[in-house]
Amino acid sequence: MIFSSKLIEDAVQEFSKLPGIGKKTALRMVLQLLKMDTTEVDSFSGAISRMRHEVKFCKICHNVSDAEVCMICVNPGRNHSQVCVVENIRDVIAIESTQQYSGLYHVLGGILSPLDGIGPEQLYISSLHDRVKNNEVEELIMALSPTIEGDTTVYYIARQLKDLPVRITTIARGIAFGGELEYTDEMTLARSIAKRLPIENYVSIKGVNG
Repeated sequence: MIFSSKLIEDAVQEFSKLPGIGKKTALRMVLQLLKMDTTEVDSFSGAISRMRHEVKFCKICHNVSDAEVCMICVNPGRNHSQVCVVENIRDVIAIESTQQYSGLYHVLGGILSPLDGIGPEQLYISSLHDRVKNNEVEELIMALSPTIEGDTTVYYIARQLKDLPVRITTIARGIAFGGELEYTDEMTLARSIAKRLPIENYVSIKGVNG
């Protein structure tokens, strides 16, 4: 692309750094911004800047938050004895969109993938262990994507928690193997949570229950 303005070229370059945004799409975005009132553009850029500088991660569940502890964790109306374990923040948004779950969350920050150099130390597994050990968590719902890596992570966590008095369940197989949670429609996801299974019915884990 040849630009008559270095300012526009720089803006297009920055937008195209976003995932899934090519140069043509980035150009359309920039040209749209040019049509907007400067106060609207200032509000747009200000919101992005504030988000990046001020957003925090909940010290309990690792979800995004405006404070040290997120709104879900401090909500007395949530079921604090139930914790849904997810891979990332997008999965929290997907499950919340179903409006069928009223417990808490624990964001792992990924799933085990030795080939990609992601081991237990790179995930928030130890803090999950601490939550189960120190709090009155009665049930962990493993809501990880049904992939080999997801199943491996479920297996590993169940082994780590096998001596603690907590019920471990997993979402039902309404989601196709190899699919990702965030792309599952809300009805299927809600049904998978409602019809969750005990962990021993999901994957054979020798010694998990004794």
